[in-house]
Amino acid sequence: MREAWEIEHALWIDGVEAYERHMAPHCVMAFGPMGIIENAQIIEGLREAPRWAFVNMQDRVTIAPRNDLVVLAYRAEASRDAQRYEALCTSTYTLEKNLLKLVQHQQTPLD
Repeated sequence: MREAWEIEHALWIDGVEAYERHMAPHCVMAFGPMGIIENAQIIEGLREAPRWAFVNMQDRVTIAPRNDLVVLAYRAEASRDAQRYEALCTSTYTLEKNLLKLVQHQQTPLD
């Protein structure tokens, strides 16, 4: 589903507004160093975090087990300033009022 991949890219590159627009109110995320965070914590953390300048999503897998659910899995390579980052990621989107909304995102950093 192309729209889900476009949203996923925007969430890496764009600012907090992208999350406010595309994230479901009951979203949960898991990051190794930060732990498990929910919607309000996600938005607050993003206000202070610099955005990535570039992201490349490789080894993409898309599954849609139901008409209202899309799961993405991929290997991300991102950079900002001189910092490079690689991770295995998953995101789950649900259809709410005909709009895809992020309900789950997880990253496993690669060394």
